[in-house]
Order: sequence, then C-alpha cells, then structure tokens
Amino acid sequence: MTPDRFFTLMLLLKSRDAVTTQELASALGVSLRTITRDLNWLRDAGLPVTAHRGRLGGVTMLPGSGLDLTRLTPGERDHLSLTGLDEKQRAELNASVESQRALSKIVATQPRRVHELLPLTDVVHVDSRPWRQARASGTTPASLIGAVRRGRRLRIEYDSPRESCPRDLVVDPYGLFAKAGIWYLVADCARVPRMYRLERITTWKEVDQPRRIRESQTLATVAAALIDQWEHNHAIEVSATIDQTQIVSATGES
Repeated sequence: MTPDRFFTLMLLLKSRDAVTTQELASALGVSLRTITRDLNWLRDAGLPVTAHRGRLGGVTMLPGSGLDLTRLTPGERDHLSLTGLDEKQRAELNASVESQRALSKIVATQPRRVHELLPLTDVVHVDSRPWRQARASGTTPASLIGAVRRGRRLRIEYDSPRESCPRDLVVDPYGLFAKAGIWYLVADCARVPRMYRLERITTWKEVDQPRRIRESQTLATVAAALIDQWEHNHAIEVSATIDQTQIVSATGES
C-alpha cells in the first residue's frame, strides 16, 4: 500500500460511520481484491478496523486509530486525499506545502518505538516521470487548477502537432490528469471527450458559463475510456538500428 493510499483510506474510514468495500475501491481507483488486502494490512498493523455484513453493514474504524482529523485543516485534508502523485507533481500543483504539513501532523501522533522498522516514506521514493523527459512548457497545472475547480468552461488555444496552426477551442473540463510524468486537461469539446497536453495549451481563459459535462461521467471514468480508446486504436512505432554486417551474415546463411 502506498503512503498516499494509506492516508486516503484512513481519511475515508474516519470521516464516515460505515463504508462498503466497493465504495472504498471506487474512491481509491483500485480493485476489490486490493481493498481487501489493504484492510487486512490495517488489521495486522493493529488498527481497529471492523467489517459487518448485510445491507446496513460496512467497514468502520473504531476509536483509537491515532489519526486525529480535527488537527487537519480542510485544505490539508483535501491535499492529502490526492493519490498517486510524486513530490514533483505535487509541487507542480502547488500542493506540496499543504501535503507535507498534513503528513507531519499525522506522523507526530505516532512516535516510533525502539527497534521498530523505519517508515516506508524514509526508505521508498517514487518518481513517476519517464527518463529523458524534456522540460515542459506551455500551461502549468498550478495555473489551471483553480479555474478547473471553479467548474467553469474554458477557452483554450491548443497547438496540436497534427495542425498547421493552433486551434481556438471551448471545452468543458473534468479535471487534470497525470500520466507517465505528463499532465493533461481532460475535457469535453462539443460533447466529445478529449485529452489535451498542458504543454500544448498556449493560452487559456475562463468563460463566464458553468461547465457542461455529460451526466454520470467523472474525471476517472472519462480518462480511463480515453486511455482504453488510445491503446486500442494506436499502433506503437519502434525505431531500431541494424548492424549491416549482421544483415549480410544472415543473407549468406539463407
């Protein structure tokens, strides 16, 4: 279990009287099997997690977990609920200060015992960026996140590599999506879902209209559908350097 997922799971359990495993899996974007393994991990760690079957049942966290949500500000809880981001991506969202402050409050409530294992956060560091990533330009996540959270339509100028000049588009944003070290704006354009790389958004401004997203669709569902569509419709190009002597040798043997 990643530190982000641990804290998000703890926040969900502490903020609700009871929650089903399906609700937990949906909130964290993982499978039921993973949630079951995470809950077992919490029990093995000595945290008072209980589960009750039936229509009115669910998973609950009994008093004594050591996670005091009253010590966290609303902003700290909000930033702590972000999952899957590394330190650089949190900084790109201007979320690193709030996240670190929240983590320090939680860690302070759980002093390390003598001979206890070192915390995972001390011995595991995650960097999800690809190797040899070029320096990003264009729009930054931090500059756009406020407009996205206000739920407004956006007018963007998008410099697509398939077009001879930038296009002026009005989009209805679902939110920002980080994939393989690259930030995207996920939005509907004329009711059609699209994914726009932030580095190719040259300019943008808010439109004085609320966003008009499709009913029952969320950032997670739209992003998953777009990824599935891309992987199904796009071939992967591979470049290779061939040794001429090997070609001659192979030809001579045939």
